[in-house]
Amino acid sequence: MRRAIVIGLYTLAGLAALAVVGMGVWVFYVQNVEKPAYRVVLQDGAIEVRDYPALVIAEVTTTGDRRGAVNAGFRPLANYIFAKERTGDTIAMTAPVTQQRSLSRNGNDDSWTVQFIMPSKYKLGDLPAPAGATVQLKQVPASRRIAIRFSGVATDALIAEQEAVLRTWIAKGNLATSVAATATYAYYNDPFTPGPFRRNEVMFDVATKP
Repeated sequence: MRRAIVIGLYTLAGLAALAVVGMGVWVFYVQNVEKPAYRVVLQDGAIEVRDYPALVIAEVTTTGDRRGAVNAGFRPLANYIFAKERTGDTIAMTAPVTQQRSLSRNGNDDSWTVQFIMPSKYKLGDLPAPAGATVQLKQVPASRRIAIRFSGVATDALIAEQEAVLRTWIAKGNLATSVAATATYAYYNDPFTPGPFRRNEVMFDVATKP
């Protein structure tokens, strides 16, 4: 009996050590993945107004529900940066992966644009051409955005809840200018990151700088 208890304690200690190591790997990964170098110009709790520099992005347009669309968009974008279907060097993964609803050609609202932000060292002309027409490269001009940050698994319900909080904050007159009607959803972590440690955001482009 005593031996079983000792073995159990050693097992728990080993699992705890693995958890600590795993957390350290996660922290290292999150801290070392490049993210856009935005400047916070206003903060109210989890809500921030940010100025973003011009960004070079790779994007794919997909259709379906939110989760299915981002998964479908992720695959060709990952194939592009990891040079699975083209010649040339691989491109480092960055964060976040973003997703925005857009009207499809037939007028339906089930179309989504999924984007990877390219590392800041690249200009648009530096990037290798995609293998086909699925992945599009473009430069997004410098912009001001308002974002709300939250943790958890990004379910439709959680995203809708946070988007409602952000819309309410905006409606109270906290911004002197209007924002885009369509939100952008930003995901910073892989699917294996535990919910409490994930970073998600809902963002709106601000129409003009105040």
